[in-house]
Amino acid sequence: MSPKTKPLSRVAEEAIRLLTREFGVADTARFIRQFTTGTGDYAEERRERFAETSPDEILEEIEERRGRNS
Repeated sequence: MSPKTKPLSRVAEEAIRLLTREFGVADTARFIRQFTTGTGDYAEERRERFAETSPDEILEEIEERRGRNS
């Protein structure tokens, strides 16, 4: 005799309910996030974003932002 198993969607639903009850919503979200992967190609997006920006311009923008945050 084989043990009965629940559908994976039900297992996931129950697991999230238990985690939320024990850890709270924020920590449950943080826990689940570590198992998910991002989408897209970060390196290509970065190349496109900065294609027409020199390293000096990037450095200048960083320094400006740091000055605003102090």
